[in-house]
Amino acid sequence: MTAAHSSSRSGSAPAFIDTSKASIARVYDTALGGKDNYPADREVVDKLRQVAPEIGQFTVDHRAFLVRAVRFLAGQAGIDQFLDCGSGLPTAENTHQAAQRLNPEARVVYVDNDPTVVAHGRALLEENDRTFFSPGDLTQPREVLDDPVVTRNLDFTRPLALLQLGTLHHYDESGLTCAEIMQQYIDALPSGSYVALSHFLDPEDEDSVVARRMEDVFLHSPLGTGRFRTREQILAMMPGLELVDPGLELCVKWWPDGPQLAPLLPAQRCIAGVVGRKP
Repeated sequence: MTAAHSSSRSGSAPAFIDTSKASIARVYDTALGGKDNYPADREVVDKLRQVAPEIGQFTVDHRAFLVRAVRFLAGQAGIDQFLDCGSGLPTAENTHQAAQRLNPEARVVYVDNDPTVVAHGRALLEENDRTFFSPGDLTQPREVLDDPVVTRNLDFTRPLALLQLGTLHHYDESGLTCAEIMQQYIDALPSGSYVALSHFLDPEDEDSVVARRMEDVFLHSPLGTGRFRTREQILAMMPGLELVDPGLELCVKWWPDGPQLAPLLPAQRCIAGVVGRKP
């Protein structure tokens, strides 16, 4: 058990974790029903539930998209190495588990600079000899790509998968734009590589009201981040890539596991995912 696990369950926290501020990873953990969170994180989710009661399903849909995308990449696409930016906290199914279930030789490098996630990441190193962790800032592509953990464990002469899932909507473009960040990552990938990206979506229709209400909660909560961008803005983050069918689609509708039996809830129509291949 990591320090983060034991502290959150006992009500105290290690000195290096600031529990007065919400954490992106811990807010997601809260929405998924996890235990690695604190009052500031739960406050964000409680406020989100007031404007979008289905926020839990919204988060589950996103995690399910991650799993289906990784299964596609490790299976049909034949990818055996993954660079997962903004890995977040452990859940029932993580990137390395989904990939290694199909290919036990798959290697995964997680990147995250959240102190709580770093604690989990270090513990993960002891559990899986093909999974690695880099405490980097995903908005600084060159630093991530030049990190020895990345260069030592991923072979950039062969195709790999870059995962940017649920990350860039928490970036305010105060430095590089999201498109510029992704351009740097994509430029570094060899031909035949894939990129999987998910993002809060402003659908620019009647559901935009829900998107903007959720955005307002994110921006004015202890978290302070969470932008809902349009299809055009999200697709600009995939420059030069050949999009895998069905292209940019709602997370819940991207290669679903079965037929859709119930109508979608408004919040489910406000998060989308896409996978693209570099020619």
